Amino acid sequence: MSARQRPVRRIVIVGGGSAGWMTAAALGRALSGQSHAITLVESEAIGTIGVGEATVPPIHEFNRYLKIDQAEFLRATHGTIKLGIQFDGWGGEGHHYFHPFGYFGIEMAGIHFHHYWLRHLAAGGDPDQAPYNLETMAARAGRFAPATRHGPVHHAVHFDAAAYARFLRTYAEDRGVVRIEGKVADVSLDPEDGFITAIEMDDGRTIEGDLFVDCSGFRGLLIEGALQTGYAEWSRWLPCDSAVAMPSEGEGDPAPFTRSTAREAGWQWRIPLQHRDGNGYVYSSAHLGHDEAETLLRARLPGPALADANRLRFTAGHRKEIWNRNCVAIGLAGGFLEPLESTSIHLIQTTIIRLLSLLPRDAIDPRVVARFNRDALHEYRTIRDFVIAHYALANRNDTPFWRDVAAAGMPDTLAERIEAFRATGNILFEPGDLFGPTNWHAVLTGQGVRPQSWHPIADGLSADELASRLGALRGRVAEQLAELPPHIAFLRGLG
Repeated sequence: MSARQRPVRRIVIVGGGSAGWMTAAALGRALSGQSHAITLVESEAIGTIGVGEATVPPIHEFNRYLKIDQAEFLRATHGTIKLGIQFDGWGGEGHHYFHPFGYFGIEMAGIHFHHYWLRHLAAGGDPDQAPYNLETMAARAGRFAPATRHGPVHHAVHFDAAAYARFLRTYAEDRGVVRIEGKVADVSLDPEDGFITAIEMDDGRTIEGDLFVDCSGFRGLLIEGALQTGYAEWSRWLPCDSAVAMPSEGEGDPAPFTRSTAREAGWQWRIPLQHRDGNGYVYSSAHLGHDEAETLLRARLPGPALADANRLRFTAGHRKEIWNRNCVAIGLAGGFLEPLESTSIHLIQTTIIRLLSLLPRDAIDPRVVARFNRDALHEYRTIRDFVIAHYALANRNDTPFWRDVAAAGMPDTLAERIEAFRATGNILFEPGDLFGPTNWHAVLTGQGVRPQSWHPIADGLSADELASRLGALRGRVAEQLAELPPHIAFLRGLG
């Protein structure tokens, strides 16, 4: 691709939902008062997939960039707090562990706390890590406040995705984004360089643009339908290709965490909102029929269903280029990783921020596009490995699905990470990765990986001093926990 020497002033977003309106809101905020025209095209007849979303903590960075007040955001989206994910049954019936936000303990002498915990464990110490992490203890107790006297309580949110899109639509339109209702019938390409020049609407209207953002969902109307970018799929390691989702009445006060329960052919999510629960069964259609999956989900709902089931089909993977010519794919149009670790909204967010940082002015430069794609695809692969780890280390062989998962193996990049941790206790990660030492430690140890060693600096404390420091850390977490009100009290205080 050669540089296209044309100013980028007209930006056209195709598709609404969370991806489209997050993109529109961010571009509206960034380009407010300039000469850019930002247009979003969507059709009420097509609708969106979102039924309820769980997020990861960086969602707060996005909302802060938009200068959105958290209380206003939670009220508008029926949101609740998420302190982590409870994994049930991934190591067999009755097995459970918690993947929290925040940190285990504190760094000491320049190394991560888990090395000291591993030494403590080898000496016969209590294997329960929870007392060293405030977010885990708060989730167990159903408590939350944004901060204690000692610092923040790390958290993400659950929200109604449709309500979030509506909220951001108002925000974006207030900043000059123009919404056009209708369906795209055709896409016009420049015969010389293959760039998109315009989209043709089914009512005959033509919408021209310089940069197009594809938020059309799995269809990839522009990135694939028009530009035929290609797709790299990971079904070998992530065989789930279907989901059925259904909202239900909640059961009691909403818990401040997401629940993921391993099932016979995949796993089931439960996302508590203020006004209802979001539920879904992610499964492999090679191992379970669609009607049976819906029947099983319905039987396992925490309360009466509030709507008909929403069925989804997908393939884990990503477009071979997220930015192709003058089209950037955001959200499901760019790729999909099942929501086991709640990364869908995050991938939308990081793609938007990456686009903002490299937004072209006078030309679309292939070197900039190459850097964008390199970073975007690296992010997909690192998150992919984290998701695969749950399956690859699952200690289950009770159904054909789990036996096939066990036989599938794992990518070399993941195998290297697991074996390094198993041998040395070291967690291999790069600055900027979404999932760092606390995340990997929680999942790897939660799924039964026990390192054979730890960092030598952890031997620098005497046994008595190590015991004293661990006791002090547990005491500090207990003090912080005592400051936190019930999660439901925090929600009622939003107004």
